[in-house]
Amino acid sequence: MPYRNKTYVAFDGDNDIHCYYLMKAWKQNDNTNFDFYDAHDINTAQDTSTEETIKCRLRERMANSKVFVLLVGEHTKNLYKFVRWEIEEAIRRDLPIIVVNLNGCGRLDEQNCPPILRDKLAVHINFSPKIMQYALENWPSEYYRLKSSGTVGSRYYGDHIYAKLR
Repeated sequence: MPYRNKTYVAFDGDNDIHCYYLMKAWKQNDNTNFDFYDAHDINTAQDTSTEETIKCRLRERMANSKVFVLLVGEHTKNLYKFVRWEIEEAIRRDLPIIVVNLNGCGRLDEQNCPPILRDKLAVHINFSPKIMQYALENWPSEYYRLKSSGTVGSRYYGDHIYAKLR
């Protein structure tokens, strides 16, 4: 069994890849404390590969992941070929899910959140390095604690957490 220390990031590759690249830039920036072990560094999946080959590579990345991050933009809820499949895989693998709203919403965004996640135990946050780092450090243990107590449904961090992180 692989050592699971990676962060798997799923996103709309056509419209939101710039946000994923920004996350990688935050990681490289000496002026932020943002850091994550990117599961996408494990292998490459070319756009010219078959769907099954791509999914095989994504499964390998997810097998090495301890947390699943979904960047949610305006079109994410309509993506079924890969994003929906990635969400289903994360749920099947019981990975803690962090839903990152690119529109600034720090709670469940009913309009943009993929329906499959609306009633799942996941934390919903906005897109900023400090709250993302906080969620990466805290959500996995919170998730397993809440899950063991039978808690379901969306979660979010209150205003006091955001204020503390400013």
